[in-house]
Amino acid sequence: MRIGRVIGTVTLNRRLESLKPGRLLVVEALDAHALQHMDTEARREGPMPESLVVFDELGAGVGQLIALSEGGEAAAPFHPGRVPVDAYNAAILDTIQVNAELTKSLV
Repeated sequence: MRIGRVIGTVTLNRRLESLKPGRLLVVEALDAHALQHMDTEARREGPMPESLVVFDELGAGVGQLIALSEGGEAAAPFHPGRVPVDAYNAAILDTIQVNAELTKSLV
């Protein structure tokens, strides 16, 4: 599971019937730099290598922090159905406390 910040939304004109009602969010996964500077809402130190689109049925908005799961775990809420979802919003985070000394070893 990773922590990310919602930076946008995706609009669909069609969707698969097997996809539950929800939204698709554009999310920036946070790195150690962004976690260390959470109070200033700092961005990642380097750009993300690829876009991250996350399925959301919790109602997260732009600017909010979320916990996201990826891979097989992201498709688990749709079980036993099969849907093409790579990332899933598991939680909307209210606060995060980060030990700056521990995150320095991640950089």
